[in-house]
Amino acid sequence: MTDEYAGFKIGLDHTLPKVIAHVARAYGDKPFCVDESGRVTSFAAFERRVAGLGARLLDLGVRMGDRVAILAPNSSEWVVAASAIESIGAMMVPINTRFKGPEIQYALARAGVVVLFTVGEFLGTDYAGMTIEAGGGPGTDGRPIRDLPGLTTLIRLDEPGFAPDQVDDQARARFEIAAAAVTPDTTADLMFTSGTTGRPKGAMHGHGQALWMTSLFSTSNDLGPDDRTAIVNPFFHSFGYRSGWVSALMGGMTMWPVSTFDPGALLELIEREKITQLSGAPTVFYSLMQHPDFARRDISSLRSGHTGGAKTPPEIIRAGYDKLGFDIFLTSYGQTESTAMISTNHPGDPIDAILYTVGRPIPHTEVKIVSPEGEEMPQGEQGELLVRGPNVMQGYFDDPEQTAKTVVDGWLYTGDVARIDEDGRLRILDRLKDVVIVGGFNAYPVEIEIMLGSHPNIVEAAIVGLPDERMGEVTAAFVIPRSGATIEQADLTAWCRERMANYKVPRHLFVVDDMPRTPLGKVRKFELREQALAQISNH
Repeated sequence: MTDEYAGFKIGLDHTLPKVIAHVARAYGDKPFCVDESGRVTSFAAFERRVAGLGARLLDLGVRMGDRVAILAPNSSEWVVAASAIESIGAMMVPINTRFKGPEIQYALARAGVVVLFTVGEFLGTDYAGMTIEAGGGPGTDGRPIRDLPGLTTLIRLDEPGFAPDQVDDQARARFEIAAAAVTPDTTADLMFTSGTTGRPKGAMHGHGQALWMTSLFSTSNDLGPDDRTAIVNPFFHSFGYRSGWVSALMGGMTMWPVSTFDPGALLELIEREKITQLSGAPTVFYSLMQHPDFARRDISSLRSGHTGGAKTPPEIIRAGYDKLGFDIFLTSYGQTESTAMISTNHPGDPIDAILYTVGRPIPHTEVKIVSPEGEEMPQGEQGELLVRGPNVMQGYFDDPEQTAKTVVDGWLYTGDVARIDEDGRLRILDRLKDVVIVGGFNAYPVEIEIMLGSHPNIVEAAIVGLPDERMGEVTAAFVIPRSGATIEQADLTAWCRERMANYKVPRHLFVVDDMPRTPLGKVRKFELREQALAQISNH
Protein backbone atom coordinates (compact mmCIF):
# COMPACT_ATOMS: atom_id res chain seq x y z
CA MET A 1 0.00 0.00 0.00
CA THR A 2 2.31 2.71 -1.28
CA ASP A 3 -0.09 4.82 -3.36
CA GLU A 4 -0.78 8.40 -2.35
CA TYR A 5 -4.03 10.27 -2.06
CA ALA A 6 -4.09 14.03 -1.44
CA GLY A 7 -0.75 13.91 0.38
CA PHE A 8 -1.49 10.73 2.35
CA LYS A 9 0.08 7.35 1.91
CA ILE A 10 -2.87 5.02 1.42
CA GLY A 11 -2.51 2.66 4.35
CA LEU A 12 -4.05 1.59 7.63
CA ASP A 13 -1.88 3.81 9.83
CA HIS A 14 -3.94 7.02 9.96
CA THR A 15 -5.99 8.57 12.76
CA LEU A 16 -8.57 11.32 12.36
CA PRO A 17 -6.77 13.88 14.58
CA LYS A 18 -3.61 13.46 12.48
CA VAL A 19 -5.61 13.93 9.28
CA ILE A 20 -7.24 17.09 10.65
CA ALA A 21 -3.87 18.53 11.70
CA HIS A 22 -2.44 17.72 8.25
CA VAL A 23 -5.23 19.38 6.24
CA ALA A 24 -5.20 22.44 8.51
CA ARG A 25 -1.53 22.95 7.66
CA ALA A 26 -1.92 22.05 3.98
CA TYR A 27 -5.03 24.06 3.15
CA GLY A 28 -5.16 26.74 5.85
CA ASP A 29 -7.73 29.42 5.01
CA LYS A 30 -9.24 27.53 2.08
CA PRO A 31 -12.99 27.01 2.68
CA PHE A 32 -13.77 23.53 3.93
CA CYS A 33 -17.46 23.74 4.79
CA VAL A 34 -20.11 26.18 3.57
CA ASP A 35 -23.34 25.90 5.53
CA GLU A 36 -26.81 26.58 4.16
CA SER A 37 -26.75 29.84 6.14
CA GLY A 38 -23.70 30.91 4.14
CA ARG A 39 -21.30 30.52 7.05
CA VAL A 40 -17.85 29.45 5.85
CA THR A 41 -15.43 27.35 7.93
CA SER A 42 -11.88 27.10 6.64
CA PHE A 43 -9.69 24.05 7.14
CA ALA A 44 -7.64 25.92 9.76
CA ALA A 45 -10.75 27.18 11.56
CA PHE A 46 -12.22 23.70 11.49
CA GLU A 47 -9.17 22.34 13.29
CA ARG A 48 -9.49 25.03 15.97
CA ARG A 49 -13.21 24.34 16.44
CA VAL A 50 -12.51 20.60 16.80
CA ALA A 51 -9.73 21.17 19.33
CA GLY A 52 -11.88 23.49 21.43
CA LEU A 53 -14.88 21.17 21.44
CA GLY A 54 -12.65 18.17 22.12
CA ALA A 55 -11.30 19.94 25.20
CA ARG A 56 -14.87 20.70 26.31
CA LEU A 57 -15.76 17.01 26.07
CA LEU A 58 -12.70 16.12 28.13
CA ASP A 59 -13.80 18.64 30.76
CA LEU A 60 -17.18 16.88 30.84
CA GLY A 61 -15.40 13.66 31.74
CA VAL A 62 -15.50 11.96 28.33
CA ARG A 63 -12.61 9.53 27.97
CA MET A 64 -11.25 7.07 25.43
CA GLY A 65 -13.80 4.39 24.60
CA ASP A 66 -16.81 6.36 25.83
CA ARG A 67 -19.74 6.64 23.44
CA VAL A 68 -20.96 10.05 22.32
CA ALA A 69 -23.98 10.29 19.99
CA ILE A 70 -25.14 12.78 17.35
CA LEU A 71 -28.80 13.16 16.40
CA ALA A 72 -29.08 16.05 13.94
CA PRO A 73 -29.36 16.98 10.24
CA ASN A 74 -26.30 17.64 8.08
CA SER A 75 -24.32 20.76 9.01
CA SER A 76 -20.78 21.92 9.75
CA GLU A 77 -21.61 21.58 13.45
CA TRP A 78 -22.31 17.87 12.91
CA VAL A 79 -18.86 17.41 11.37
CA VAL A 80 -17.14 19.41 14.13
CA ALA A 81 -18.90 17.34 16.81
CA ALA A 82 -18.05 14.01 15.17
CA SER A 83 -14.42 15.00 14.67
CA ALA A 84 -14.03 16.20 18.24
CA ILE A 85 -15.51 12.94 19.58
CA GLU A 86 -13.23 10.73 17.53
CA SER A 87 -10.15 12.92 18.03
CA ILE A 88 -10.13 12.33 21.80
CA GLY A 89 -10.55 8.56 21.40
CA ALA A 90 -14.28 8.35 22.11
CA MET A 91 -16.67 6.44 19.85
CA MET A 92 -18.94 8.55 17.64
CA VAL A 93 -22.47 7.11 17.50
CA PRO A 94 -24.55 8.61 14.65
CA ILE A 95 -28.31 8.31 15.17
CA ASN A 96 -30.75 8.09 12.26
CA THR A 97 -32.80 11.31 12.13
CA ARG A 98 -35.79 9.32 10.88
CA PHE A 99 -35.90 7.39 14.16
CA LYS A 100 -38.79 8.04 16.50
CA GLY A 101 -38.52 8.42 20.26
CA PRO A 102 -38.45 4.73 21.25
CA GLU A 103 -35.91 3.91 18.53
CA ILE A 104 -33.66 6.75 19.67
CA GLN A 105 -34.05 5.65 23.27
CA TYR A 106 -33.02 2.09 22.37
CA ALA A 107 -29.91 3.21 20.45
CA LEU A 108 -28.73 5.55 23.20
CA ALA A 109 -29.28 2.93 25.91
CA ARG A 110 -27.78 0.08 23.86
CA ALA A 111 -24.59 2.05 23.20
CA GLY A 112 -24.35 3.39 26.74
CA VAL A 113 -24.05 6.96 25.44
CA VAL A 114 -22.64 9.50 27.91
CA VAL A 115 -23.11 12.70 25.88
CA LEU A 116 -25.67 13.49 23.17
CA PHE A 117 -25.33 16.21 20.53
CA THR A 118 -28.68 17.17 19.02
CA VAL A 119 -30.82 20.11 17.89
CA GLY A 120 -34.17 21.63 18.71
CA GLU A 121 -36.89 21.89 16.09
CA PHE A 122 -36.09 20.88 12.53
CA LEU A 123 -38.78 20.30 9.88
CA GLY A 124 -41.45 20.16 12.56
CA THR A 125 -39.62 17.74 14.84
CA ASP A 126 -38.11 18.82 18.16
CA TYR A 127 -35.31 16.28 18.40
CA ALA A 128 -34.19 17.26 21.89
CA GLY A 129 -37.75 17.31 23.20
CA MET A 130 -38.68 14.01 21.53
CA THR A 131 -35.61 12.29 22.97
CA ILE A 132 -36.23 13.58 26.48
CA GLU A 133 -39.91 12.62 26.34
CA ALA A 134 -39.11 9.09 25.09
CA GLY A 135 -36.76 8.68 28.04
CA GLY A 136 -39.35 9.52 30.65
CA GLY A 137 -38.67 13.24 30.85
CA PRO A 138 -35.82 15.07 32.58
CA GLY A 139 -33.93 13.25 35.31
CA THR A 140 -34.53 14.25 38.91
CA ASP A 141 -30.81 14.34 39.68
CA GLY A 142 -29.93 17.02 37.13
CA ARG A 143 -29.23 14.55 34.35
CA PRO A 144 -30.98 15.33 31.07
CA ILE A 145 -33.05 12.11 30.63
CA ARG A 146 -34.58 10.08 33.44
CA ASP A 147 -34.37 6.62 31.85
CA LEU A 148 -30.78 7.11 30.64
CA PRO A 149 -28.85 7.48 33.89
CA GLY A 150 -25.53 7.08 32.09
CA LEU A 151 -26.20 10.09 29.85
CA THR A 152 -24.64 13.02 31.69
CA THR A 153 -24.95 15.84 29.16
CA LEU A 154 -27.11 16.97 26.25
CA ILE A 155 -25.50 19.59 23.99
CA ARG A 156 -27.42 21.52 21.37
CA LEU A 157 -25.58 21.92 18.06
CA ASP A 158 -27.83 24.88 17.30
CA GLU A 159 -27.03 26.73 20.52
CA PRO A 160 -25.44 30.18 20.10
CA GLY A 161 -21.67 30.03 19.93
CA PHE A 162 -21.44 26.26 19.56
CA ALA A 163 -17.78 25.26 19.04
CA PRO A 164 -16.31 28.73 18.43
CA ASP A 165 -13.40 29.33 16.07
CA GLN A 166 -10.88 29.77 18.88
CA VAL A 167 -9.17 27.66 21.52
CA ASP A 168 -6.93 28.78 24.37
CA ASP A 169 -3.52 27.26 25.03
CA GLN A 170 -4.57 25.22 28.05
CA ALA A 171 -7.54 23.69 26.26
CA ARG A 172 -5.39 22.89 23.23
CA ALA A 173 -2.80 21.18 25.43
CA ARG A 174 -5.48 18.93 26.99
CA PHE A 175 -6.87 18.12 23.56
CA GLU A 176 -3.48 17.30 22.05
CA ILE A 177 -2.60 14.90 24.86
CA ALA A 178 -5.81 12.97 24.28
CA ALA A 179 -5.42 13.07 20.46
CA ALA A 180 -1.86 11.74 20.69
CA ALA A 181 -3.16 8.64 22.51
CA VAL A 182 -5.45 7.73 19.59
CA THR A 183 -4.05 4.90 17.44
CA PRO A 184 -5.17 3.40 14.12
CA ASP A 185 -6.79 0.57 16.09
CA THR A 186 -8.75 2.89 18.37
CA THR A 187 -12.47 2.49 17.69
CA ALA A 188 -13.67 5.59 15.84
CA ASP A 189 -17.37 4.95 15.49
CA LEU A 190 -20.23 2.67 16.38
CA MET A 191 -22.79 2.55 13.57
CA PHE A 192 -26.14 0.88 14.03
CA THR A 193 -27.35 -1.56 11.40
CA SER A 194 -30.54 -3.56 11.56
CA GLY A 195 -29.09 -6.53 9.67
CA THR A 196 -31.41 -9.54 9.44
CA THR A 197 -32.10 -10.25 13.10
CA GLY A 198 -34.40 -7.35 13.95
CA ARG A 199 -32.95 -5.19 16.71
CA PRO A 200 -30.19 -2.82 15.52
CA LYS A 201 -26.60 -3.82 16.23
CA GLY A 202 -23.69 -1.41 16.60
CA ALA A 203 -20.84 -2.17 14.19
CA MET A 204 -17.46 -0.82 15.34
CA HIS A 205 -14.68 0.47 13.08
CA GLY A 206 -11.13 1.59 13.83
CA HIS A 207 -9.55 4.88 12.76
CA GLY A 208 -7.06 3.22 10.42
CA GLN A 209 -9.48 1.03 8.50
CA ALA A 210 -12.11 3.78 8.23
CA LEU A 211 -9.70 6.34 6.77
CA TRP A 212 -8.15 3.75 4.47
CA MET A 213 -11.59 2.99 3.08
CA THR A 214 -12.28 6.67 2.52
CA SER A 215 -9.03 7.15 0.63
CA LEU A 216 -9.86 4.17 -1.61
CA PHE A 217 -13.29 5.61 -2.37
CA SER A 218 -11.85 9.02 -3.20
CA THR A 219 -9.08 7.58 -5.35
CA SER A 220 -11.47 5.40 -7.35
CA ASN A 221 -13.67 8.44 -7.99
CA ASP A 222 -10.73 10.70 -8.93
CA LEU A 223 -11.45 13.25 -6.18
CA GLY A 224 -9.06 15.91 -4.96
CA PRO A 225 -8.53 19.52 -3.81
CA ASP A 226 -10.06 21.05 -6.93
CA ASP A 227 -13.42 19.38 -6.29
CA ARG A 228 -16.48 21.03 -4.77
CA THR A 229 -19.01 18.59 -3.35
CA ALA A 230 -22.63 18.91 -2.26
CA ILE A 231 -23.47 16.24 0.31
CA VAL A 232 -27.13 15.23 0.28
CA ASN A 233 -26.62 11.82 1.86
CA PRO A 234 -27.29 11.96 5.62
CA PHE A 235 -24.19 12.10 7.78
CA PHE A 236 -25.52 9.32 10.02
CA HIS A 237 -25.01 6.91 7.08
CA SER A 238 -21.67 5.78 5.64
CA PHE A 239 -22.54 7.30 2.25
CA GLY A 240 -22.75 10.78 3.76
CA TYR A 241 -20.12 10.15 6.43
CA ARG A 242 -17.14 8.23 5.00
CA SER A 243 -17.87 8.85 1.30
CA GLY A 244 -19.12 12.34 2.11
CA TRP A 245 -17.54 14.71 4.60
CA VAL A 246 -14.54 12.52 5.52
CA SER A 247 -13.72 12.21 1.82
CA ALA A 248 -13.94 16.00 1.47
CA LEU A 249 -11.76 16.51 4.54
CA MET A 250 -9.01 14.11 3.44
CA GLY A 251 -9.07 15.37 -0.13
CA GLY A 252 -8.93 19.08 0.64
CA MET A 253 -12.32 19.64 -1.03
CA THR A 254 -14.86 22.33 -0.26
CA MET A 255 -18.23 20.89 0.75
CA TRP A 256 -21.80 22.11 1.03
CA PRO A 257 -23.83 20.02 3.53
CA VAL A 258 -27.49 19.70 2.49
CA SER A 259 -29.88 19.18 5.40
CA THR A 260 -32.95 18.26 3.32
CA PHE A 261 -33.07 17.07 -0.25
CA ASP A 262 -34.91 19.48 -2.54
CA PRO A 263 -34.11 18.81 -6.22
CA GLY A 264 -34.83 22.38 -7.31
CA ALA A 265 -32.63 23.84 -4.57
CA LEU A 266 -29.88 21.34 -5.34
CA LEU A 267 -29.91 22.24 -9.04
CA GLU A 268 -29.59 25.89 -8.08
CA LEU A 269 -26.71 25.10 -5.71
CA ILE A 270 -24.85 23.11 -8.39
CA GLU A 271 -25.16 25.99 -10.84
CA ARG A 272 -24.30 28.76 -8.35
CA GLU A 273 -21.34 27.08 -6.67
CA LYS A 274 -20.10 25.09 -9.67
CA ILE A 275 -20.35 21.79 -7.80
CA THR A 276 -18.12 19.13 -9.37
CA GLN A 277 -18.92 16.06 -7.26
CA LEU A 278 -22.28 14.57 -6.29
CA SER A 279 -23.09 11.20 -4.73
CA GLY A 280 -26.49 9.82 -3.91
CA ALA A 281 -29.06 7.08 -4.21
CA PRO A 282 -30.57 6.62 -7.69
CA THR A 283 -33.63 8.58 -6.52
CA VAL A 284 -31.50 11.72 -6.14
CA PHE A 285 -30.41 11.74 -9.77
CA TYR A 286 -33.82 10.75 -11.08
CA SER A 287 -35.45 13.59 -9.12
CA LEU A 288 -32.98 16.12 -10.54
CA MET A 289 -33.77 15.09 -14.11
CA GLN A 290 -37.52 15.18 -13.49
CA HIS A 291 -37.51 18.67 -11.97
CA PRO A 292 -38.95 21.49 -14.12
CA ASP A 293 -35.73 23.51 -13.65
CA PHE A 294 -33.46 20.76 -14.96
CA ALA A 295 -33.27 22.02 -18.55
CA ARG A 296 -32.59 25.63 -17.62
CA ARG A 297 -29.93 25.09 -14.96
CA ASP A 298 -26.27 24.99 -15.95
CA ILE A 299 -24.89 21.91 -14.24
CA SER A 300 -21.98 21.43 -16.61
CA SER A 301 -19.55 21.72 -13.67
CA LEU A 302 -20.52 18.18 -12.53
CA ARG A 303 -17.56 15.89 -13.12
CA SER A 304 -17.56 12.91 -10.73
CA GLY A 305 -20.70 11.16 -9.55
CA HIS A 306 -21.38 8.03 -7.55
CA THR A 307 -24.48 6.00 -6.84
CA GLY A 308 -24.73 2.82 -4.87
CA GLY A 309 -26.62 -0.37 -4.38
CA ALA A 310 -27.13 -3.60 -6.26
CA LYS A 311 -30.42 -2.35 -7.65
CA THR A 312 -29.22 0.78 -9.42
CA PRO A 313 -31.32 0.99 -12.61
CA PRO A 314 -29.08 0.84 -15.71
CA GLU A 315 -30.90 3.82 -17.23
CA ILE A 316 -29.88 5.98 -14.26
CA ILE A 317 -26.22 5.14 -14.87
CA ARG A 318 -26.57 5.88 -18.59
CA ALA A 319 -28.31 9.13 -17.75
CA GLY A 320 -25.43 10.04 -15.44
CA TYR A 321 -23.22 10.23 -18.50
CA ASP A 322 -25.71 11.25 -21.19
CA LYS A 323 -28.05 13.69 -19.41
CA LEU A 324 -26.29 14.79 -16.23
CA GLY A 325 -22.96 15.11 -18.01
CA PHE A 326 -20.65 13.38 -15.54
CA ASP A 327 -17.20 12.39 -16.80
CA ILE A 328 -17.15 9.69 -14.13
CA PHE A 329 -20.32 8.05 -12.83
CA LEU A 330 -19.75 4.85 -10.88
CA THR A 331 -21.32 2.31 -8.58
CA SER A 332 -19.91 0.38 -5.65
CA TYR A 333 -21.06 -2.09 -3.04
CA GLY A 334 -20.56 -2.44 0.68
CA GLN A 335 -22.17 -2.85 4.07
CA THR A 336 -21.87 -1.13 7.41
CA GLU A 337 -20.06 -4.24 8.66
CA SER A 338 -17.49 -3.89 5.86
CA THR A 339 -16.66 -0.24 6.68
CA ALA A 340 -18.94 0.69 3.75
CA MET A 341 -17.05 -0.79 0.80
CA ILE A 342 -16.31 -4.24 -0.58
CA SER A 343 -16.06 -3.62 -4.31
CA THR A 344 -16.17 -0.71 -6.74
CA ASN A 345 -16.05 0.19 -10.39
CA HIS A 346 -13.34 2.53 -11.64
CA PRO A 347 -12.99 5.20 -14.31
CA GLY A 348 -12.37 3.58 -17.66
CA ASP A 349 -14.24 0.39 -16.83
CA PRO A 350 -16.49 -0.89 -19.66
CA ILE A 351 -19.94 0.64 -19.48
CA ASP A 352 -21.56 -2.81 -19.21
CA ALA A 353 -19.49 -3.49 -16.10
CA ILE A 354 -20.71 -0.26 -14.50
CA LEU A 355 -24.30 -0.98 -15.57
CA TYR A 356 -24.58 -4.56 -14.37
CA THR A 357 -21.90 -5.22 -11.73
CA VAL A 358 -20.58 -3.57 -8.58
CA GLY A 359 -17.00 -3.83 -9.76
CA ARG A 360 -14.03 -5.76 -8.45
CA PRO A 361 -13.12 -6.22 -4.79
CA ILE A 362 -11.01 -3.45 -3.29
CA PRO A 363 -7.27 -4.08 -2.71
CA HIS A 364 -6.17 -6.54 -0.01
CA THR A 365 -9.69 -7.96 0.23
CA GLU A 366 -10.65 -11.60 -0.37
CA VAL A 367 -14.12 -12.68 -1.48
CA LYS A 368 -15.70 -16.08 -2.02
CA ILE A 369 -19.11 -17.54 -2.72
CA VAL A 370 -20.41 -20.38 -0.53
CA SER A 371 -23.39 -22.73 -0.66
CA PRO A 372 -25.94 -22.98 2.18
CA GLU A 373 -23.79 -25.85 3.50
CA GLY A 374 -20.71 -23.61 3.58
CA GLU A 375 -18.92 -25.15 0.60
CA GLU A 376 -17.03 -22.77 -1.68
CA MET A 377 -18.74 -22.47 -5.04
CA PRO A 378 -16.90 -22.40 -8.39
CA GLN A 379 -16.62 -19.22 -10.40
CA GLY A 380 -19.90 -18.17 -11.95
CA GLU A 381 -22.05 -20.04 -9.42
CA GLN A 382 -24.25 -18.14 -7.00
CA GLY A 383 -24.35 -18.34 -3.23
CA GLU A 384 -23.70 -16.22 -0.16
CA LEU A 385 -20.88 -13.70 -0.45
CA LEU A 386 -18.13 -13.86 2.18
CA VAL A 387 -15.50 -11.15 2.60
CA ARG A 388 -12.18 -11.07 4.47
CA GLY A 389 -9.78 -8.16 4.74
CA PRO A 390 -8.96 -4.85 6.47
CA ASN A 391 -12.49 -3.59 5.75
CA VAL A 392 -14.22 -6.07 8.06
CA MET A 393 -15.56 -4.39 11.20
CA GLN A 394 -13.98 -4.80 14.62
CA GLY A 395 -17.20 -6.45 15.77
CA TYR A 396 -20.63 -5.60 17.17
CA PHE A 397 -20.54 -3.47 20.29
CA ASP A 398 -21.06 -5.51 23.46
CA ASP A 399 -22.44 -8.44 21.43
CA PRO A 400 -19.87 -11.24 21.12
CA GLU A 401 -22.54 -13.80 20.20
CA GLN A 402 -23.73 -11.94 17.09
CA THR A 403 -20.15 -11.03 16.21
CA ALA A 404 -19.16 -14.70 16.28
CA LYS A 405 -22.09 -15.61 14.01
CA THR A 406 -21.32 -12.86 11.50
CA VAL A 407 -17.50 -13.00 11.34
CA VAL A 408 -16.04 -16.52 11.28
CA ASP A 409 -12.27 -17.02 10.94
CA GLY A 410 -12.06 -13.45 9.68
CA TRP A 411 -14.74 -14.02 7.00
CA LEU A 412 -17.71 -11.64 7.09
CA TYR A 413 -20.93 -13.40 6.16
CA THR A 414 -22.70 -10.65 4.21
CA GLY A 415 -26.13 -12.24 3.88
CA ASP A 416 -26.09 -11.26 0.19
CA VAL A 417 -26.49 -13.64 -2.72
CA ALA A 418 -23.84 -13.00 -5.37
CA ARG A 419 -21.69 -14.49 -8.05
CA ILE A 420 -18.24 -13.65 -9.39
CA ASP A 421 -17.92 -13.16 -13.13
CA GLU A 422 -15.03 -14.57 -15.14
CA ASP A 423 -13.39 -11.13 -15.10
CA GLY A 424 -13.52 -11.00 -11.29
CA ARG A 425 -16.43 -8.57 -11.01
CA LEU A 426 -19.19 -9.05 -8.46
CA ARG A 427 -22.86 -9.31 -9.32
CA ILE A 428 -25.10 -8.91 -6.28
CA LEU A 429 -28.31 -10.82 -6.85
CA ASP A 430 -30.19 -10.12 -3.63
CA ARG A 431 -30.38 -10.37 0.11
CA LEU A 432 -30.66 -13.98 1.29
CA LYS A 433 -33.76 -13.09 3.25
CA ASP A 434 -35.43 -11.45 0.21
CA VAL A 435 -35.04 -14.41 -2.17
CA VAL A 436 -38.46 -15.68 -3.26
CA ILE A 437 -38.64 -19.47 -3.65
CA VAL A 438 -41.24 -20.14 -6.35
CA GLY A 439 -42.03 -23.82 -6.72
CA GLY A 440 -38.48 -24.70 -5.69
CA PHE A 441 -36.81 -22.12 -7.95
CA ASN A 442 -34.95 -19.13 -6.51
CA ALA A 443 -36.32 -15.84 -7.84
CA TYR A 444 -34.02 -12.90 -7.06
CA PRO A 445 -36.00 -9.65 -6.67
CA VAL A 446 -33.14 -7.36 -7.69
CA GLU A 447 -32.71 -9.23 -10.99
CA ILE A 448 -36.43 -8.90 -11.74
CA GLU A 449 -36.50 -5.26 -10.67
CA ILE A 450 -33.68 -4.38 -13.04
CA MET A 451 -35.54 -6.08 -15.92
CA LEU A 452 -38.77 -4.28 -15.05
CA GLY A 453 -36.82 -1.03 -15.01
CA SER A 454 -36.42 -1.35 -18.78
CA HIS A 455 -40.21 -1.37 -19.30
CA PRO A 456 -41.17 1.80 -21.20
CA ASN A 457 -43.96 2.70 -18.77
CA ILE A 458 -42.21 1.91 -15.46
CA VAL A 459 -40.14 4.41 -13.48
CA GLU A 460 -39.27 2.06 -10.63
CA ALA A 461 -40.21 -1.43 -9.49
CA ALA A 462 -39.91 -3.38 -6.25
CA ILE A 463 -40.44 -7.14 -5.96
CA VAL A 464 -41.57 -8.95 -2.82
CA GLY A 465 -42.57 -12.52 -2.11
CA LEU A 466 -46.12 -13.45 -1.14
CA PRO A 467 -47.43 -16.82 0.08
CA ASP A 468 -49.13 -19.03 -2.50
CA GLU A 469 -50.99 -22.25 -1.82
CA ARG A 470 -49.73 -24.05 -4.93
CA MET A 471 -46.23 -22.61 -5.43
CA GLY A 472 -45.29 -21.87 -1.81
CA GLU A 473 -44.37 -18.32 -2.78
CA VAL A 474 -44.84 -16.10 -5.82
CA THR A 475 -43.44 -12.73 -6.77
CA ALA A 476 -45.46 -9.53 -6.51
CA ALA A 477 -44.51 -6.27 -8.22
CA PHE A 478 -44.98 -2.76 -6.89
CA VAL A 479 -44.42 -0.31 -9.75
CA ILE A 480 -44.37 3.45 -10.15
CA PRO A 481 -45.64 4.29 -13.64
CA ARG A 482 -44.33 7.04 -15.86
CA SER A 483 -46.47 10.17 -15.96
CA GLY A 484 -49.66 9.54 -17.91
CA ALA A 485 -48.96 5.81 -18.40
CA THR A 486 -51.20 2.95 -17.35
CA ILE A 487 -50.01 -0.54 -16.47
CA GLU A 488 -52.29 -3.56 -16.40
CA GLN A 489 -51.53 -6.98 -14.98
CA ALA A 490 -52.23 -8.85 -18.22
CA ASP A 491 -50.03 -6.56 -20.30
CA LEU A 492 -47.18 -6.70 -17.79
CA THR A 493 -47.42 -10.49 -17.60
CA ALA A 494 -47.16 -10.81 -21.38
CA TRP A 495 -44.22 -8.40 -21.47
CA CYS A 496 -42.41 -10.31 -18.68
CA ARG A 497 -42.97 -13.75 -20.21
CA GLU A 498 -41.02 -12.66 -23.27
CA ARG A 499 -38.05 -11.64 -21.13
CA MET A 500 -37.79 -13.87 -18.07
CA ALA A 501 -38.40 -17.39 -16.84
CA ASN A 502 -42.02 -18.06 -15.93
CA TYR A 503 -41.32 -18.52 -12.22
CA LYS A 504 -39.95 -14.96 -12.07
CA VAL A 505 -43.00 -13.32 -13.65
CA PRO A 506 -44.92 -11.29 -11.02
CA ARG A 507 -48.26 -12.91 -10.15
CA HIS A 508 -49.54 -9.76 -8.45
CA LEU A 509 -49.30 -6.12 -9.53
CA PHE A 510 -49.64 -3.03 -7.34
CA VAL A 511 -49.43 0.35 -9.07
CA VAL A 512 -48.36 3.08 -6.63
CA ASP A 513 -47.33 6.74 -6.68
CA ASP A 514 -44.36 6.13 -4.38
CA MET A 515 -42.95 3.57 -1.98
CA PRO A 516 -41.95 3.64 1.69
CA ARG A 517 -38.24 4.41 1.84
CA THR A 518 -35.25 4.73 4.11
CA PRO A 519 -33.44 8.11 4.32
CA LEU A 520 -31.16 6.98 1.48
CA GLY A 521 -34.05 6.08 -0.78
CA LYS A 522 -33.99 2.31 -0.33
CA VAL A 523 -37.42 0.72 -0.42
CA ARG A 524 -38.75 -0.71 2.83
CA LYS A 525 -39.89 -4.05 1.47
CA PHE A 526 -41.37 -5.34 4.71
CA GLU A 527 -43.89 -2.48 4.52
CA LEU A 528 -44.71 -3.37 0.92
CA ARG A 529 -45.35 -6.99 1.95
CA GLU A 530 -47.72 -5.80 4.67
CA GLN A 531 -49.55 -3.58 2.19
CA ALA A 532 -49.84 -6.41 -0.35
CA LEU A 533 -51.13 -8.92 2.18
CA ALA A 534 -53.67 -6.41 3.48
CA GLN A 535 -54.96 -5.67 -0.04
CA ILE A 536 -55.16 -9.35 -1.00
CA SER A 537 -57.04 -10.24 2.19
CA ASN A 538 -59.61 -7.52 1.47
CA HIS A 539 -60.49 -9.02 -1.92
